[in-house]
Parts: sequence; C-alpha cells; structure tokens
Amino acid sequence: MKLLVPIEAIEKKILLIRGQKVMLDSDLAGLYGVQTKVLVQAIKRNINRFPPDFMFQMTAQETDLLRSQIVTSKPGRGGRRTAPYVFTEQGVAMLSTVLNSKRAIEVNIQIMRAFVKLREMIATHKALARKLDEMEKKYDGQFKIVFDALRHLMVEPEPKEKKIGFIKESRAVYRTARKAKQ
Repeated sequence: MKLLVPIEAIEKKILLIRGQKVMLDSDLAGLYGVQTKVLVQAIKRNINRFPPDFMFQMTAQETDLLRSQIVTSKPGRGGRRTAPYVFTEQGVAMLSTVLNSKRAIEVNIQIMRAFVKLREMIATHKALARKLDEMEKKYDGQFKIVFDALRHLMVEPEPKEKKIGFIKESRAVYRTARKAKQ
C-alpha cells in the first residue's frame, strides 16, 4: 500500500501546545491538499462539531512562540492575519466528516496511525523509565553509574545553535590567507 504522506512527515507536524498533542490548521490543509482558508471555512460552517477539546485557536503569545520556531512572516507583512487553529487527535478525526474528499479520508487514516504510534512511543518510554527506577531501588548504589548512563541516553539532545555570518577570527584568517596568496 502506497502512503500519500510518510508517517514520519506527519509525526514532525504534531506539536505540544497547552499540554496537548495537536496539529496546526495550515499543516493539515497542506496534507489534505486544500488551502488553509478553505479548511477554516469548512470548520466554521460546522463549528458545532468542534468543541474546545477537539480544536482551539492559539493565543497571540503562543503564535509568537511558534512563529519564532518555524520562521513565519510577522503580522501585517503577508501570511496569516489571524491566529492559527490547532486540532487534537479527536479534532483531526472529526475533520474527515467535514472534508469528505478521498484524499482527506486517506490522509486522516495516516494521521490517526501517527498519533497512535506517538502514543505507543510515549508509553514505552514511560514504562522503561518506571522499570529503570524499580531496578535502581533494587540494586541500590551498586549500579548507579549504569543507571545514570541509561537515563542520560533517554534524554532528548538539545539542538545546537548554529552561528550565522562571519566570525571575527575567521575574517582575519581569510585576510591573512588572501595576502599570502598575493
């Protein structure tokens, strides 16, 4: 079976906002192959299908945080004029009743599978951490180094910031190398 969208691509679009796993309206619209305004319009026509635990609109602060992470345009300079809507897993499931195209149904099935896979990964991670705690209590300080190393491996690495532009030292090295060639 050929997937319309790889599950990994869908997993990258699942965000954690207000303690909930959600997807942005613009990401969903892209997956469904429609414009964001068409998706939002369909939702507004069927707003009674989307209670607050299925969908909510982000606040200005949340939007600013998101904007800095995904580098979108600032208000008034193109792009969106309103805060994006986000959809929980149940809200995404409800979207298939609003957008009744073949692609929307197929993509929705894939999105549901991605949410399930993510939930299984989180459950496995929690179970592993719980087992590690039990083992640590059982073996006292004998294997403290091993347990610390395992916990260190379970932590997600923080992304390193790349510096953009010239660094003063590199400009001096560049000039020196240029003069040496002459």
